[in-house]
Amino acid sequence: MDGGGNNLYHFLHLSSDGNLFIFANRDSILFNYQQNRVVKTFPRIPGGGSRNYPSSGSSVILPLDHQDRFQKVEVMVCGGAASGAYEAAARGRFLPALSSCGRMVITGNNHIWKMENMPRPRTMHDMLILPTGHILIINGARRGCAGWQNAATPSLRPYLYNPKKSRGQRFTVLKATRIARMYHSSALLLPDGRVLVSGGNPYNTYTFSNVAYPTELRLQAFVPDYMDRQFNDLRPGNVTVEYEGHSSGVAYGTAFTIHFWLGRRPSKDMEYSVYAPPFTTHSISMNQRLLKLRCGNCVFGKIFTCIFIRSMNVFIQITREEN
Repeated sequence: MDGGGNNLYHFLHLSSDGNLFIFANRDSILFNYQQNRVVKTFPRIPGGGSRNYPSSGSSVILPLDHQDRFQKVEVMVCGGAASGAYEAAARGRFLPALSSCGRMVITGNNHIWKMENMPRPRTMHDMLILPTGHILIINGARRGCAGWQNAATPSLRPYLYNPKKSRGQRFTVLKATRIARMYHSSALLLPDGRVLVSGGNPYNTYTFSNVAYPTELRLQAFVPDYMDRQFNDLRPGNVTVEYEGHSSGVAYGTAFTIHFWLGRRPSKDMEYSVYAPPFTTHSISMNQRLLKLRCGNCVFGKIFTCIFIRSMNVFIQITREEN
């Protein structure tokens, strides 16, 4: 990879073929960590600027689907900083961040970055996969880069990205927050579907006064539209899971049964997804992925779901230890 800097906190995703996708600055590879071998070198993402710290864009794997046995793995990279942004910030000049996003399928043999633009430039943001399969882009700044006092103009409006829509129609601008969340901010999805938003400290000590962007200790809950009360009768309650022959959880390649209560009978379009919550820092949500599973034998109040997760390359199984 290009050794020109802006390659810290690189993006790393585990592909369903067992190899690692590694992205740093503008370049990316597929790496076989068991054989210590580069399997594939991907095309450089188009456009200038950089995507990794201190330029600090963000990245996700788009939702994986049982219909192709989770074999189509598509990576999305958004935002970052302009070339020279770090040096310019040291002189008190904050360059506009990158507004471009790139999507590329890293499995198969046809690897092309498909580019599109966010509504506005953004750096130091978080990208979260919501239960709907949409991508939430939240936090960050519109000018500068990561580091101590290296950015200005906070990005107060989150973006909602729908991967299934046509290009040019995928982004929706959401209601703004009043709290700047730039360097050292973070966001993560909560079990109830809300998003916990926290942090923001562009100083090397806690600084609360006489500065443009003071150290931020307040927490916020971002409430997506699917949490609206009009959907209360479609939100499952009293959820229990029956494991078949495995008291400690669901095993790879096995089925399990879910019992739940709904306020009204669902339509025939019923989906079941499983989500791995991330460890989040510096605009990177590690281990984050969402899988759309196959389900059958659906009756009112109960779904029998078959999981076609054959290995930990698709979804890491967390083993519960008994005391």
